[in-house]
Amino acid sequence: MTKLYDVSMPIHTAMPVYKDREENRPRLEVIRDFTQGAFETRLHLYMHTGTHMDAPYHFVSDGGKIDAVPLEGVIRSCRVVDLTHVEGEITPQALEAKGIQPDEFILLKTKNSFQDGWVPDFVFVGADGARYLVERKVKGVGIDALSIERDQPGHPTHHLLLRAGIVIIEGLRLADVGEGTYVLIAAPLPVVGAEAAPLRVVLLEGRLEAQ
Repeated sequence: MTKLYDVSMPIHTAMPVYKDREENRPRLEVIRDFTQGAFETRLHLYMHTGTHMDAPYHFVSDGGKIDAVPLEGVIRSCRVVDLTHVEGEITPQALEAKGIQPDEFILLKTKNSFQDGWVPDFVFVGADGARYLVERKVKGVGIDALSIERDQPGHPTHHLLLRAGIVIIEGLRLADVGEGTYVLIAAPLPVVGAEAAPLRVVLLEGRLEAQ
């Protein structure tokens, strides 16, 4: 049987949220209970909660929105690269050592995957690293942090990647996943007009032969 990895963050009120901002915390509201015949809830959810995808429109005013992300771009082969030795910023030098090729979807496994809660000094992709990924013509990039960049003035990493049409997955949990090639299943909710959406990301061992 093919090994399956769920690399998503569970959604709950006490989960880590970006910069511990209370307004970003998800909330499940009970709107009917069994005294009314059935149990029903309403989810109050920030679109950048936990494991999620950023579409270009997150930073690019004329960029594509999350409902325009093609499924063939997020159900495809991907490659997990181990950068657990990196401290702070992921540089072009760290990425170059991994032999990244055009059209790849790259998932960056760092020490973030082994940390719980909000960690302010998380590993991130610097502007130079983002520029390198654009030059390599990758199709997508994911990271095991709630943001792909950390307090960079002007958000250059997001701008560089999203302007190049490179979708971003944030909030992955890759602690149990080894470096290598996998089948990525990361379909966002098709919320019309939104700049991002939560994901349930699953990796399967192996690769898709035809895409």
